[in-house]
Amino acid sequence: MTFGGARTGLEQEQDPVAVARLRAARAFLFDMDGVLYRGPDPLPGVGPLLDRLVADGCGYVLATNNSMASPAEYTMRLGGMGIGVPEERILTAGTATRDYLTDLLPQEAPIYAVGMPALRHQLFDRAPFREVTDVQPGEDAPAAVVVGLDLAFTYDKLRAATTAIRAGARFVATNADATLPTERGLVPGAGSIVAAIATASGHQPTVIGKPSPRILEQGAANLGVSPAEAVVIGDRLDTDILAGQRAGMLTVLVLTGVSTRDEAIAAESPPDLIVDDLPALLALLDAADG
Repeated sequence: MTFGGARTGLEQEQDPVAVARLRAARAFLFDMDGVLYRGPDPLPGVGPLLDRLVADGCGYVLATNNSMASPAEYTMRLGGMGIGVPEERILTAGTATRDYLTDLLPQEAPIYAVGMPALRHQLFDRAPFREVTDVQPGEDAPAAVVVGLDLAFTYDKLRAATTAIRAGARFVATNADATLPTERGLVPGAGSIVAAIATASGHQPTVIGKPSPRILEQGAANLGVSPAEAVVIGDRLDTDILAGQRAGMLTVLVLTGVSTRDEAIAAESPPDLIVDDLPALLALLDAADG
């Protein structure tokens, strides 16, 4: 997708080099909560922007650290908000973990998973892995331990994961978020469980979700583009924007979620572009057509 044209008042507030990269981008990677929707409500401009990308032949994926819902479940949830996104355009930390391990492990490799049923569904339903449901020393040793948010986490799961990791299993975390925002406020996130297993095993995990760049790199690979040809759109400096910077992608902060303009401007490594919302991002693209 390539745009050109005279600069407008909207564009003059942005870095012209970053604007040029935005208009030349071949792929867009969106965070979801705080970017496409907030709680149960869609945010303005989602449909027109996604339609514009499709019409211009520009690929996109929605990338989330959450592994407690499958892509199919996200498609249904977004559809209920009037946002039509096919399942194959949704990349969760669970599916990104599956893709990461598929490149590393042989077929039928045994894996022990700590997480909700949705994580196990994403790991095992479309990948050639074999699930191990318990770990005993010397018996069917897992090749990897995958850890996500588990609302039924127990000491026995801690023991099993630790035993496998100490025996040589790869330790992979879907994400390391210490907390999870809910309607009741912040609650412990996957990172709290990951930290417990890291402490007990004496090993640190490979983290797939943001701010690790791996989930975004996987998204770019799925779309057949290099990181330099991709744009990350997110609402958080400490996850979305940092992950995009680590991946070498153009970063766009939208001010409809967590981080503020003042925080972005004061950041040690600010995003390449700051826009109020998705309509403002679309207007920045459309300005080149006038």
